[in-house]
Amino acid sequence: MIVIIDYGMGNTGSVKNALEFLGADVLVSNNRDDVKMSSHLILPGVGSFGDGISNLKESGLANILEEEVLRGRKPFLGICLGMQLLADEGDEGGVNKGLGWIHGRTVKIRAGINKLPHIGWNNIKVKSDNKILDNIASNVFYFVHSYYLQPDAEKCVLATSEYGEEFPVVVNKDNIWGVQFHPEKSQKSGLQFLKNFLKQR
Repeated sequence: MIVIIDYGMGNTGSVKNALEFLGADVLVSNNRDDVKMSSHLILPGVGSFGDGISNLKESGLANILEEEVLRGRKPFLGICLGMQLLADEGDEGGVNKGLGWIHGRTVKIRAGINKLPHIGWNNIKVKSDNKILDNIASNVFYFVHSYYLQPDAEKCVLATSEYGEEFPVVVNKDNIWGVQFHPEKSQKSGLQFLKNFLKQR
């Protein structure tokens, strides 16, 4: 069973619909027992880093996820804000400590003359082979964000995109993946990405 973490930061419905389209058994939940019973965990989200990490910690979900993901080694996918929260710290809404699962910092895009947020379709550039990116016919994905996670270790960066500057859009460390784009809104490429995630064990 795939559990999508409900921590009050929205965007769960479209992720659930995409996974069900792929035939997955999916539950949106903030219940400890559901998280423990899951085979895969997904943390989506839209909104600010400060609100997101506060909701995870105050609800006790941060501790439950740490137990299941870091110690239990369950495949985990953070989407958009869910990826940003993997960092040690984030600058949005003041400086806040993140989950710290992928060492680095969540920072604002230096967009130059471009407007923020970065909204719409954009190409990604694959930097490192990984099964999570297998069989994706088009490297064009849908984005809505103003911040991104910059890992300390370059080896964690699987793909980048460009909007004023080049920034990481797919990161990985062990059983943990993060994506800055929205696979659930990225049509065939996004569905293939989610399908690849479901194959992770």
